[in-house]
Amino acid sequence: MPRDNMASLIQRVARQARITFRSPAGPAFGENLHRLQQLLDEVRAEDLHLAPRGPSAAAAAGGGFPWTGAVPPVSYMHICETESFSMGVFLLRSGACIPLHDHPGMNGMLKVLYGTLRIACMDTLPPAAASPPPPAAAGPCHRALFRSRQHYTPASPPCLLSPHTDNLHQIDAVEGPAAFLDILAPPYDPQHGRDCHYYRLLEGSPAGAEPAGLPREVWLMETPQAADFWCGGEPYPGPRVCL
Repeated sequence: MPRDNMASLIQRVARQARITFRSPAGPAFGENLHRLQQLLDEVRAEDLHLAPRGPSAAAAAGGGFPWTGAVPPVSYMHICETESFSMGVFLLRSGACIPLHDHPGMNGMLKVLYGTLRIACMDTLPPAAASPPPPAAAGPCHRALFRSRQHYTPASPPCLLSPHTDNLHQIDAVEGPAAFLDILAPPYDPQHGRDCHYYRLLEGSPAGAEPAGLPREVWLMETPQAADFWCGGEPYPGPRVCL
């Protein structure tokens, strides 16, 4: 059963996010971010009226059938957005992957609501004249630091990213469907240089495979959005958020 404070909890998360990201360069940013992280860690699926779903439920929500390609592998539930941050829920079907992508100049927080996610995190590195990209590169290449690859569940603390740390990540749903609450600050906005770019690892273990010797430097090639990845939309069923 949903907890009695479910409405106030997600509302408090949104209000704290607004306070935190209104002045990300201010002296109180670290303290406000910590408070937001604490609140986000309390959120559970039932607080947002969500429950794990199987293929049939996903098909009904998406208006298609799970094995025909008519159902998006990932869906998004919009909760709220301001100039300083956006908040919503991503739902991943079993085996779905949000490909390796970046968040230019953005902070982010991700809290798993149900299921298990495998998240590979990377940092961009400045170009090095003495280290040319691999010969196989067929597009713009970037040096990166492959920092970590971890499993996250509802019992895990939020996964954090900043403009300079863990800013690139790949998210895989493992052993069933998964969902996570997502906060990005500021929101994506191509007109202000915050467009989403996708990448492919050029050397070493793929982002979804078992890497060795992390952290380690890798080369990434910028790619178009994968043809088998797209994100659908679904209505948000949880408590209303007012800002």
